[in-house]
Order: sequence, then C-alpha cells, then structure tokens
Amino acid sequence: MTWPARILALPVKAYRLIFSPWVGHNCRYHPTCSAYALEALEKHGALKGGWLAAKRIARCQPWGGSGVDNVP
Repeated sequence: MTWPARILALPVKAYRLIFSPWVGHNCRYHPTCSAYALEALEKHGALKGGWLAAKRIARCQPWGGSGVDNVP
C-alpha cells in the first residue's frame, strides 16, 4: 500500500477501533463500508481507492441499496 493510501486508511482504522463497537453491526452491504474502504485503498491506491470508498459511503443511506458489493 502506498503512503497516501496508508494515510487515508488511518481514519478508517480508527473508526473500526473506536466507533464501530458502539454503532453495532447494522451495515446494509457486505463487506461493511470500512472493510470495503480498506480493501479499495489496498487494491487501487489513494486516488481511485479513496474515490470508490467515498462513493460507497454515499450509497450507505436509507434510500440506498443493499447486498453484496465487492471492490471492483
């Protein structure tokens, strides 16, 4: 993973460590948004992986979809 991708992954990892246990397991997608973001950053780097993660988080809303949504 490139260093810009590692920097973008830090808030995601902090969320998983600090907030995720309090929020609970009620994600509409599989894998979860945080797992998707980390995989996208690992696979595609900071720019494309960050864009894919942002698009996924934007879809995670009451009128969004659900189901299996793997990183392309």
